Parts: sequence; C-alpha cells; structure tokens
Amino acid sequence: MRINYAKGQKVQPYNHNITQHSGSSRKVMLIFPPDWYPSKPYLSLPTLTAFLRKAGHHVVQKDVNLEMYDWFFGENFLQLILEKIPKQLERLNKLSRDQRLAGEVIKLQQALRECTPFYITMLAKKAESAKAVVRSHEFYNVDKLEWAMNVFHEVMRTVSLVYAPARICMPPMETDLTYKLFISSDILSAVEDSQVNVYRDVYNHILKPAIEEEKPDVIGISIALSQQLFSSMTFCSMIKKQFPGIHITIGGNTVTRLRDVLPKTSNLFSLFDTAIMYEGETAFLQLINAMGTDRDFSTIPNLIYKDSTGIHTSTVTTAEDMSTLPPPDFEGLPLDKYFVPVKILSYLSTRGCYWGKCAFCDHGEGYTSGYRVKNIDQIIEEINYLKNRYHVNHFHFPDESYPPALFKKLTKKLIESDLQISWSTHLRFEESLLDNNVWEDAKQAGCRFLHMGFETGSERVLRLMGKATTTKQIQQSLELSSGHGVWNHVMGFFGFPGETYEDAKSSMQFLENNKEHVHSIGFGTFDLTKYSPVIQNAEKFGVTYTKNPEWDLALDYYFTVKEGLGIEDAGRVLEEFEQNHYRGWDLKIYIREYLFLYVAHFGTNKLPFLQFRFH
Repeated sequence: MRINYAKGQKVQPYNHNITQHSGSSRKVMLIFPPDWYPSKPYLSLPTLTAFLRKAGHHVVQKDVNLEMYDWFFGENFLQLILEKIPKQLERLNKLSRDQRLAGEVIKLQQALRECTPFYITMLAKKAESAKAVVRSHEFYNVDKLEWAMNVFHEVMRTVSLVYAPARICMPPMETDLTYKLFISSDILSAVEDSQVNVYRDVYNHILKPAIEEEKPDVIGISIALSQQLFSSMTFCSMIKKQFPGIHITIGGNTVTRLRDVLPKTSNLFSLFDTAIMYEGETAFLQLINAMGTDRDFSTIPNLIYKDSTGIHTSTVTTAEDMSTLPPPDFEGLPLDKYFVPVKILSYLSTRGCYWGKCAFCDHGEGYTSGYRVKNIDQIIEEINYLKNRYHVNHFHFPDESYPPALFKKLTKKLIESDLQISWSTHLRFEESLLDNNVWEDAKQAGCRFLHMGFETGSERVLRLMGKATTTKQIQQSLELSSGHGVWNHVMGFFGFPGETYEDAKSSMQFLENNKEHVHSIGFGTFDLTKYSPVIQNAEKFGVTYTKNPEWDLALDYYFTVKEGLGIEDAGRVLEEFEQNHYRGWDLKIYIREYLFLYVAHFGTNKLPFLQFRFH
C-alpha cells in the first residue's frame, strides 16, 4: 500500500514566476521554537528564508531554541533563577499545609535552600565552561564531553526546582510542564501558567526584545514536533497581546497533522491568524503578498484562515518543483553558537518517500504531492555552494529515506567533485545496495553515519509491515557499510500489530548476532499514528482503536489487537530488551550528531571509549 498524497481538491504546481515579488517588500520574522537539541539549524527556517528573500522580502531568522539554551547555561539566567527562589519557597510554604503534598514539598524546599548564591555562581561558571567544551576541540575528549553533558543536566535540575512541578530537561524531549499536549484546553492553561511555563520568561528575554528591534510585519513559527506547541502557543499569545498588529502564521509537520482539528479549536486559533499546511514556500509567499490587498484568502493554497464567519480551510493545495527552489539560506543564524565544535548543515535532495509502502509510517503527511528529487548536478552544485559560503565540511541529509539510485550517483559525484565532506543520511535496507563497490564509493565520498530503518528482525513481521526486505539483506547491508567505516544507527520498535513475543525475541537475537556491525540503537514501541496505513486499514491489521473526544490534538491513539503483543505487552518487551541488550550499545554520548562528529573526526567506527564498559 502506497501513501496517498492527494490531499486537496486541486494540486497547483509551483510556478517559478510566482517568486517575482509584486507590491511592497515586507519584513518577516521566522521563529524556530523550543524544544529541540541545539546541535544544528532546523532546515525549515533556512528553506523558507531563501525562498522569501528571493522574492524580495526582508527575512529575520530567529532560532529561539538555540538562544534559549545558550541563555539557560549562562550567568544571567541562573541569576534569574536565584531571584525566583524566595517566591517559590513562599508558594511551597502554603502547599505544605496539605498533608498529601507535605513529603514532596519538604524535599523540594530543602533542595531550593541548597541553591545558595555561592552554588549558583559556581554552577554558572561550570555551565559556561561546559558550553566552551561542546564548541571547541575539547569536544573530542569523551570524558570532558561527558562532564559537559552532566553539567547541563545539573543546571536543568536546578532550573526545574524553580518551575516545579514542571520538569525542564536536557535532552529537551523529556521536558514536562504537567499539562497534556494532546488537549487544546490544557495548552491554553499552560500558556497562562507563569509558575511552570518557562517559555514565558524565554519570550520576555529573547523574543520580545527582537520583535521590538526588528518590527516585523509578519511572524512565522515552524512547529516540527507536537512538544513545541507549548512554547509556540505561549509565544503566539504574548505576541498577540503586546504586538496585535503583527500577523502570526504557524506551519510545520505538526500543523499539517492537526489540519482537521485546528479549524474546530477556535480558542487555540485565537492565538494566531493563519496556519499553513504541507509545504510552505509558495503558500507563505502568497499569504504575505495578499496582505493589505483585497485578495480572497480562500484562493491561497495550503492555508487555514479565519474571517468574520469562522475558520476555513482553502481547497487549493500546492507542491513545490524542487528544481526551482533556491538552496537553503542560513544567513542571520548564529552558526557559531550551536552546541557543536564544527558546523553541521542540513540539505534536502528529495521530498516525499520513494518507497512509501511501510504500513506504520505516515511521514508522507507533510506533502501534497508524491516523491520528487533534484537533479544530481544541482545537488552537487548546491552542496558545494553551502560548503564554500558557510565554510562547512559536515552535512546531514535528512531525506525521508535516501533513494538507492540517487545514493549511488551522489557518492560517485562527490568523489568526482572532490568536495571532501563528511555526511550522514537515512537509508532503507535495499538489495540494490548490496555491492562492495557501492560502499567503497560511499567511504571515499565521506559517508560516515547512517540512520537505518531496521524496525524488526522477524521475516514475518517485515512482510506485515510492507518493508519488502529480508533479514539476510539487512545483515549483508550492515556488514558492508560497517566494513567501510560507516556507523550504523539502527532504529526499530516492538508491538507492530500481529507481532508475537517470539517475533520480538527474533529481533533481539538478530541484533545480538550482528552487534559487531550495529553501533548504536534507537528502540521504542509501536504508535498507532493518526494517518498511518495501519489505522486506515484497521480491520485488516486486527486493530481496534479509541478516539477520546477530549483529546482533540492527539496524533496517535490507544488501541487493542486481535493477536500478538498489545501496548502494555510491547512496553514490557522493550523493558526486557533495555535490561538485557548488548552493553556496548550503552554509550556515554547518545546524541546522534555527536556520534557522527566523532566518527568523522577519528575516521573509524571502532570507538570503544564511547562505551560505558569497554568490550
């Protein structure tokens, strides 16, 4: 079953002439909100920036996520934390009267009293030193890097004391504001909760001064993950109150996945003016050009908008012709402030997935049109341009899955062009790549790190998933790539509908048998996502799922299965795997960009010093 990309009544191809600006130039501020790991720029902002600047608009890029972490790990923010401690203690004194809370409150009070001015001063110095480690050659000393990461954890634990009961974390995916992301009323409550909502302080310190200085006409916020809804909606709310004349539009993968419910959440929609689904270049440009004119917003593609009669969704959709898109423009982003010793830039050669048949996957929801690819000569030219313009030698190609034919062309062209870059990408296990010459080329071309969609080691479950590969092919591919110096990061999950415990055990055994060629792992449990082929064919897969009407922003659902592992069973299997797997996969450093840089720096995937225990 292939992903259905026909999502609108009309697909309007991108017209190169549309980039020719008509009317006055506008000032646009593009925002990437927390929370994301600050290792490199997220590609949405530079992609939109290049397109809008080409059309004659003035664009300011604001990676608030990066600036937030740079602020968190510094003296100014930690002094703010120190100033907040008395107020938090006063609040806790009132809570301590409730006997049910007394135990936790006492522990929290004690921890806060230990945050003396001396401790905060020392912590700030350590935090600045930790930032210096991750941004310098000391990064490649794993003991120093591990120390820096532990300092970041210590800072966030201290910060969390002041914003408790929230837990503010590094890595950011573990942050918990105590509100539910999948309920719009909870998000609205979180926005106004000054006790737990650290993003209100982030807005006041970072975003508000930038808006006052730049005075943009339009603000666009890119929401890649649902976790960014807390910060994004906080920013929208505070901008609307303090700068009501600025038009706010939101976009990104999460907005696309919520396109059916956003028009029904009028309270949430009141925080912003428009939302852009799917690909944003042409839609955002037409929206900007339409402001101040009598153009009917219903004719702007990919747009959700409101007027005096309610909230509406345009029936026109558009997809971009990738051959006409300019390369991403990173100008204006503080590239030297990311938490890495050398710059890493992302570059996208394709949109959509060339395979598009995996039953568990709904990544194709980000697009209205099918798989598209740039010409290989254009790809090489643009990589070379980015390398020279930004003085960068490390790239991430975050394509859904790099097509085998293009992968082989890319490696040969990179060798011919002598670009001498190091890069990582995402790859399926394909029979057409089972050739030693392919991997010899990949090695010479600078391929250092691969995100591999393994999913399962069970032949039966692979067929259920529509993966169209075999464990023999997977094993051969891992051996070939590993043998040519590539670090294989293998991703999988337990609990696909119909998977049994025996199937799960075969996955564990396969990985154990191939541990020499599997360098790191990322495992979880199956999520029944909103637009996946499984949910669209629930009866075929033996799945019964529940939609809670109160969980209006849910992007996955609770389900039961006729056969095999249920949700709770899969959780127990994952726990068993985590307790008993090969200890060589327990690494001191687990951030994928960091592993990539280590492999590129040391020139080998044999890095036993990264393991907690040497083997």
